[in-house]
Amino acid sequence: MNEPNPNLRSQRLLRRPEWSLQRGLYKAMGYSDYDLARPLLGVANSWNRVVPGHYNLNLVSDYVKQGVSQAGGTPVEFGVIAACDGIAQGHVGMHYILPMRDLIANEIELMVQAHQLDAVVLLCACDKSVPGMLMAAARLDVPAIVVVGGPMEGGCEFDGRAADGTSLTEGLGMLKSGRIDEETFRKLEEAAVPTCGSCSFLGTANTMCCVAEALGMCLPGSATIPATHADRMRAAQASGRQLVELVNRGITARQILNRKGIENAVRLGTAIGGSTNMALHFPAISYEADCGEFTMDDFESLCRSTPHLAKMNPAAPLNVPDFHAAGGVPAVMKELLPLLHGDALTVTGKTMAENVAGAPPPDPRIIRPLADPWGTEGGLAVLRGNLAPDSAITKPAAIKPEMHIFTGKARCFDSEEAANQALLAGVVQEGEVVVIRYEGPKGGPGMREMYMAMKLLYGRGLALKTAVVTDGRFSGTNNGCFVGHVSPEAAEGGPLAIVQDGDTVTVDIPNRGLHLGVSDEEIRARLSQWQRPAPKFTSGYLALYARLAESADKGAIIRHRFA
Repeated sequence: MNEPNPNLRSQRLLRRPEWSLQRGLYKAMGYSDYDLARPLLGVANSWNRVVPGHYNLNLVSDYVKQGVSQAGGTPVEFGVIAACDGIAQGHVGMHYILPMRDLIANEIELMVQAHQLDAVVLLCACDKSVPGMLMAAARLDVPAIVVVGGPMEGGCEFDGRAADGTSLTEGLGMLKSGRIDEETFRKLEEAAVPTCGSCSFLGTANTMCCVAEALGMCLPGSATIPATHADRMRAAQASGRQLVELVNRGITARQILNRKGIENAVRLGTAIGGSTNMALHFPAISYEADCGEFTMDDFESLCRSTPHLAKMNPAAPLNVPDFHAAGGVPAVMKELLPLLHGDALTVTGKTMAENVAGAPPPDPRIIRPLADPWGTEGGLAVLRGNLAPDSAITKPAAIKPEMHIFTGKARCFDSEEAANQALLAGVVQEGEVVVIRYEGPKGGPGMREMYMAMKLLYGRGLALKTAVVTDGRFSGTNNGCFVGHVSPEAAEGGPLAIVQDGDTVTVDIPNRGLHLGVSDEEIRARLSQWQRPAPKFTSGYLALYARLAESADKGAIIRHRFA
């Protein structure tokens, strides 16, 4: 039997005879002296049968645990909550999605610290589970590795590309406007999402999986292996072995989750046209890693100076499994290497530059070389102006160039539900800017996605004839002309609160502007008459979240470090 390593946290908890109670409780579950002499490695598993992206994680976990055991560790598995953004879309459930990110981080911190585990494997796949687990790793600063569930395959052909879950919402708009019939719509429901996995397009889920790899927290090439492929299991097993190596070498999360890793990940995320939700998650990860405030100015600087190298759905027809076949994250990182911190440490124990040195040449249908990019700037942009003094976020990579400057008359709604009802009823007209407010971190609360509004506009043929501006956020799959994360939010007295129907609103992406066409004096006069609305939730977690969450430009973080 292996001799216990006294330098391990778990072994200080398992010494005889003082700690025989703890040993006995492990033995009550079948652990042996052999098991308890090895490093105890947590397996934080967010498997459930509610979320398609997490449906395969029990099988993935089996292979992770095999790898841990092969390399000389003892896996100790525990469950973590996760929710499906798609199932939560368009109703009260979406209030709970972003707040879940912080609960996930808290859950993992509590489990790892309460049991003094030596390290942790983070099994995740979807929008808030990936950043929540990265936040936990940064907060704990123990050896950690991320293993994702992988993207699903694309579905039947619909509207000129492989279908996915969002096709159903687009199809609803088409059905309501008479562009397709009910039989076509029902067939689409059966064939749009054919396998488990995170949604096949480059939404927030797959963006954050790619970002986790770019941070150095996943094995190279593993973030985009499709959920149903055998390689997904081999990568999981290798990740389990690698975590034991990290323990043996004393490589902890903050040696990887630092400013260099974060800047590399932002560049990768914007180079592939990733989700606007990155602008929420990077400040939060940076805060947990205690490596300095990551501001929207930092975000904009990196986006401006990074070319757009990869295009996939929603910016192009091909999906994330196609991106994987084209070379995936390593191929993009190799092209970006002159702009990256090549010496950044990763979970392989090697540098980022070493990891991507052997990456294959990119497939130019999806990934362009640095010398011939899709665009000279990255896929995301930070806007400011009298409507967003602190910042707002948009995604030019998913917006047609002719829509990069848009001016229209405001059509204002004080909730997502009101906007969606108006869209279904055909109230919104060509040339209007749909303003959806009181949906920020505090006002929502929970900063819901305005996904349905954008998809309904698309389905009604208005995606290239209208814009949406909101203090809420967007799904990574949205396209059209859209601006989110408007800060300060309406519930905090931001200028979005006093926009009136018929006011002129201008979105100016090239000049990074978001402007309300009224004078500063008029804005001040309207704000002086504004009254804060009553809170929507007065009990439960959302009431607490509304009190504690910072604004969107701060990443909607919940501060827990106090002087």
